[in-house]
Amino acid sequence: MNFHTRKWVKPEDLNPNGTLFGGSLLKWIDEEAAIYAIIQLGSQRVVTKMMSEINFVSSARQSDIIELGITATEFGRTSMTMRCEVRNKITRKSILTIDRMVFVNLGEDGKPAPHGKTEITYIRDQFKD
Repeated sequence: MNFHTRKWVKPEDLNPNGTLFGGSLLKWIDEEAAIYAIIQLGSQRVVTKMMSEINFVSSARQSDIIELGITATEFGRTSMTMRCEVRNKITRKSILTIDRMVFVNLGEDGKPAPHGKTEITYIRDQFKD
C-alpha cells in the first residue's frame, strides 16, 4: 500500500481527550477515497456506498503527522472496493484500518452505472500519448 496523503494534526482536529477526533479522520479518509475512486474510475460521479468496520488501533495527538494509504482491492460492474490504513508518519504506528470501502459510479440520472474498469491504473499510465 502506498501512503501519499499526509495530514498535520492541529488543535481544531482534537477531541476533549486531546487526541485526534475520529470524525475528522473519517472525513479525511472519505475525501481521499473519493479522489482515489474518481481517478481510478475516470468519473466525477462517485459516491460512498459503505465502509466496513472501522478499527481505531491507536491515537494521534496534536502536531503528529499522519499518512493515509488507500488501495483498490476489487472492481465490480458499477463499484470499486478499497482498503485503508492510517499511520503515524514518523513512528509508522498504525492508527486506523478499514478493510472495505465501496464506492459506486453514478450515471447522469444518479443511478449506478457501469464504469468499465477492471484493474488499478496509475496516473503516469493514464496520460501517456
